[in-house]
Amino acid sequence: MLVISRKSSESFLIGDDIRITILEISGDKVKIGIEAPKNVNIVRTEVLETINANIDAVSAANPQQLDLLKNIIKRNKD
Repeated sequence: MLVISRKSSESFLIGDDIRITILEISGDKVKIGIEAPKNVNIVRTEVLETINANIDAVSAANPQQLDLLKNIIKRNKD
């Protein structure tokens, strides 16, 4: 893991086309801005974990409903 220290309004690049900017630092919270191409998915870890848990629960309870859940998640991404 690379650790980078930045002050408010400073930024850094990931590759040539993803810019991360520190917008605000307040107490123990940091607001960041992410500029990336539209084809790059940006998902908070806790949201991804919830989606995966829901998929696991649906597939265990009713495998036929798994395709329905996948379609709903895909539509929400678009």
